[in-house]
This record gives sequence, C-alpha cells and structure tokens, in this order.
Amino acid sequence: MRTLGPGERPHPLDPLGPEEILAVREILAGEGVFTESTRVAYLGLEEPPKAEVLKTAGSKRRARAFLLDLATGEGEDVVVSLTDRRVDARTVLDPVKDGQVPLLTEEHGLVRRVLREDAGWIAALTRRGIEPDQVYVAALTAGHYDLPHEEGRRVVRVLAHLQPTPDSLPWAYPIDGLVAYVDLVKGAVLEIVDTGVLSVPSESGDYHDPEVFGPRRTTQRPIEITQPEGPSFTVDGNLVTWEKWSLRLGYDMREGLVLHQIGFDDAGRTRPVVYRASVAEMVVPYGDPSRVRFWQNYFDTGEYQLGKLANALELGCDCLGDITYFDATIAGDDGAPLVLKNAICMHEEDYGVLWKHTDPANGSRETRRQRRLVISFFVTVGNYDYGFYWYLYLDGTIELEVKATGIVFTGVYDERAAPYGSQVAPGLAAPYHQHLFSARLDMTVDGVANAVDEVDVVTRPMDAANPYGNAFGRAITRLRTESEAQRDAAGSRDRTWHVVNPAVRNRLGQPVGYALFPQDKPTLLASEGSSVRRRAAFATRHLWVTRYDPSERYPAGDLVNQHPGGAGLPRYAAADRDIDGQDIVLWHTFGLTHFPRPEDWPVMPVDTCGFTLRPVGFFDRNPTLDVPPTTAGCCGGSSCQCPH
Repeated sequence: MRTLGPGERPHPLDPLGPEEILAVREILAGEGVFTESTRVAYLGLEEPPKAEVLKTAGSKRRARAFLLDLATGEGEDVVVSLTDRRVDARTVLDPVKDGQVPLLTEEHGLVRRVLREDAGWIAALTRRGIEPDQVYVAALTAGHYDLPHEEGRRVVRVLAHLQPTPDSLPWAYPIDGLVAYVDLVKGAVLEIVDTGVLSVPSESGDYHDPEVFGPRRTTQRPIEITQPEGPSFTVDGNLVTWEKWSLRLGYDMREGLVLHQIGFDDAGRTRPVVYRASVAEMVVPYGDPSRVRFWQNYFDTGEYQLGKLANALELGCDCLGDITYFDATIAGDDGAPLVLKNAICMHEEDYGVLWKHTDPANGSRETRRQRRLVISFFVTVGNYDYGFYWYLYLDGTIELEVKATGIVFTGVYDERAAPYGSQVAPGLAAPYHQHLFSARLDMTVDGVANAVDEVDVVTRPMDAANPYGNAFGRAITRLRTESEAQRDAAGSRDRTWHVVNPAVRNRLGQPVGYALFPQDKPTLLASEGSSVRRRAAFATRHLWVTRYDPSERYPAGDLVNQHPGGAGLPRYAAADRDIDGQDIVLWHTFGLTHFPRPEDWPVMPVDTCGFTLRPVGFFDRNPTLDVPPTTAGCCGGSSCQCPH
C-alpha cells in the first residue's frame, strides 16, 4: 500500500500505515496497556460502519489489536482511537470461553527451544535412533477437545520430521507415532504421546536436487508478455481504475488482500456492486482419527493469520507481463511496523475471445477479445502455499480463484493409516483432508438494500401445456430471513443465488442483480458433534446470508485459536433477522477435498477452487459492445483489412 505524503489524510478504508502502527503502540504504552512483556498478535484497521463511509469521506481512524502478555498469558482485545489518541475499549479475554489470540511468530522459536531441552522428548527420539538436532518441529494449533489439563492454557501440539541436513526438505521423513503438547506461557511440555516406534521413510523428497530427481528439461523456449504502452489501469493512492471498473485496495494481517467499493461505470455513473470482499476464514481439517493426529485442523486465517505470511512476489516467477506491485504493512509481535515487500501483484491478462459471430445472412464477421485485471497475493503456511487471485472482466464478471500448492503433510503409511490417507511414496502417507474457504461478500448491488433469490432449474411434467415433454424452467425462491438463508449448492439443479436490488429496475422492468455461481464441492465432512464441526460451523453450508453488522467480520468468530465453538455465523444468524431488501452480507464456503495422488508428491501441482459473480439483469444489454477490435490480426467487421 502507498505511504501517505505530509499532511495527506487517509481514506477511511485505507489500511493502517507505518506511522499509524507506531502511534497505536505509543498510545497503548502511554496508557499502560503495552509493557515490556506485551506482544501484538493482531493489529488492523477498525473499519468505520458502512453508512458512515458512504455518507462522508471523513471519519475517525481507529485500530483494533489482540494483545498477549507473555508473563501472565492474559489476552486483551483493545480498540484505539488514532484520531483522539486514546484507548476507546479494553476487554480482558477469558481463555476458557473466548479462546486464545492467534499464534505469535516468536512462539515457533519458543517451541523449538522447549523441545530441545525436554528430557521426555529427547528420550522418545533416542528410542528411534534420531539425533534431536536433526529434527524439524513446528507449533501447530491445538484445537479444543475439553482435555482437563489444557483448560485455560495456551497450548500447541507438535509433530516432527527428520531433517538430515539443513538443506534437506523434511516432509519426506515423518517421525510418526509421536506428538508433544506444549504450554506456551510456561514454556514447558505438558504431555508427550508416544504410540510406538515406526520406521521413518527413507526416500528423499528434495525436488530441488537434480541428483535426486534428474536433470531439468531443456525444451522450453521463452514466452514474453509485453505492453509497450503500459497497462490500462491507473492507481491513485489505493484507488484503482481499470476499463469501467473502480475499487479500493486494502490489506489486513489476518485476511490479507481486501477489495473495497467495487463499482462499474455505466453511462458515466459508477454503479456499486460489492462494498467489501475478502477471504475471511479458511480451515484445513484432516481425516486421520489416530491418537497422534485426531486434532489436526488448522484455521489458517484466524489462528495463523494469512495476511502476515505473504510472499514477496517476483517478476518472471509469480507474475508475468507489465506488473505493478504493492507493499503491505503489518505489525510485528513487538507492535512495530513490518513491511511485506511486493505482497500484492496487479496486472492485465488477455483471456481469449470475449464475443464472436460470423453471420450467414450478411457475411459480417465480428470478434472481440476478453481481458481481465488480476489482483493477487500468495502465502506460505507451513508446508502448504495458497495463491488468491481476484479477476475483474470487461463484461462485469468478478471471479475469485484460489490456487493450492506446496507439500502435502505426511506420515508413515501402514495398515493403520491406509483407510485415512494415500500412499504417495514408498512407506509415505498423506492423510485425506479438506481446504475450505469462506468468502465474505458485503454486497451493494446498485445500493445497500439487497435481497437474495435462490434459482434452480426444474423440469416440467408432460401435460396439456407440455405434450412433448421438452419444457423446463426455473424455480425462484426469495430467502427472507437468516434462518432460511443457510443453503447448500445443488449441481444437479444448477443452483445459483441472485443478489438483487428490488428498488432498481433495468429497462425490461426486472430488478437489477448479480448472481453467485458456486462450484458445488463438498462442505465440511467431519461428523455431527465433532469439535471441528462446532468450531467451523460456517463450513457446513455453502451459503449464509446475514444482515450487515460492522462487528460481524469473521465466519468462525473474532477469536478462533482454542475456541470451544459456536461463534461466528451460527451466533450471527441466531438473531434470524430480516434480509429481504436489507443491507446484507453473503458468506460463501468453497474449497477442495483432497485425496492426495502420487502426482502430488514431492511437491503438489496447483489445484484450484473458487466462485464467480456474474451480472444478471444488472445491465440493459451486453456491456462490451463498445470494446474495440484488436488491431493486429483480429477481424473487426466487414471493413476489416486483416488477412482471413
């Protein structure tokens, strides 16, 4: 994000800048909230209510922070007014009821130090003939399982992999049958679970080593993407305009990339479509029920905070063409600003044919090419990597594509593991798991008063009106309350959800709208009554619709780490508010169910998931009739001089 100049005021939706992050720390320290033992688990903009932003360009700047006192383990939820330079609110967190603040970066190092000095851990490794200094460990979130010795404690669980050399990738060498539970506040091991010694697989997974996997191919010739006159978009601060689109870029250390105030210019008027779009949560539940692994389910947004894990993107590797990069600024554990270089990549892409017709009646030939604006960021969460790609198209379509790659989590493959995982290499298992994302779509389709229609295809019975049985049509159901708007996709019925504005009509008298096209993949597969199902209830439905409330930001609740469950969407929707012609938010669950293949090892080719928002009656006609023909080699009509 761009740093403001002297005297320049931020837009109400601009993310916190470096000076503001430092100011938050100063204000907290000045009021005795921030001490030597305080750490910042999260810090971000406390966005003003939507009505306030839409009404005026000016508003008070506030920040929200989750703090952890390393000395006591006490967490706090704090709101700071940057405008008034004061603490507006302080809430001490109850770890039993509220859960824990997200993991700190430094806690990963703490876990490594604790285990290096723990006699029980060293003994377990010795029984396996493994030297402790050749072991890679990571702090993995613990979940919530009502274990009596964990109540109220800040806990992580640790699985280990052998790392033969500092340059080796450890994932090929799981030290299975062993897990440690660590108290982060006391800096001590609570429990070691050792179900028996298992042989560590021996085949290397060092895909970067030609001596292991052979020489690289030499057949590829360069592909060059150029825009001699530069890109078609303009950037003014955090405001981006491209073709007929406009939007504001935001960034949050929890959610990562946020798109604000997405609108489309129609006859000189910017028509709003989405007020705020982000991936507000994701969960990765694993399906191995063993004593060592039953607890594996990771909320990568709420527990690890995707936004602070962004890669520094590189031209030619992550992005091709004429690229514009944006840095993002977040807070480190110490509350100081931390700049993530090249966290966001923005560029244009040619996307094939937009529309085309060769008419036999008059011989005309017309073709236009599609292009899209791509805004993306990539994160690394332990062994997995995720790319989040927002696409805006010339015809008013909005799309989100998530790319999952990296390395599958591994264990030992044997008779016990076989029902719950794939063998991806000799003796090496990759457990079955899911990647489930929740997109929060705060809609403003031509205004804030919107409604949602569920649209299914239906067949018509053969009768007097349909004597040949060829008729089919649509069934349209208005979702009127939050309890009615907890819905599943239905691929056999081609189900879509139309967000309409009942008060605004197109020239045919129809309410203007945008349709959400889901991919209809499985939702959460964990059983009813399971801990992860209580904590990730958002992932049990493809769609939730709630009445807008500025405090309702996250589908699994504000605090996810070690939370007992029931927060977020179940609590929001329990009010059963009216959503018909109201200010509403769509929450869409989408994702992948992953049964790993041998082809996913030793590194996984990208797999994708996502959704599409497409105008349905939003425009009076095709909005791309004014797109000019491409000048080089593309037919632009009967007068076109290009060779045929």
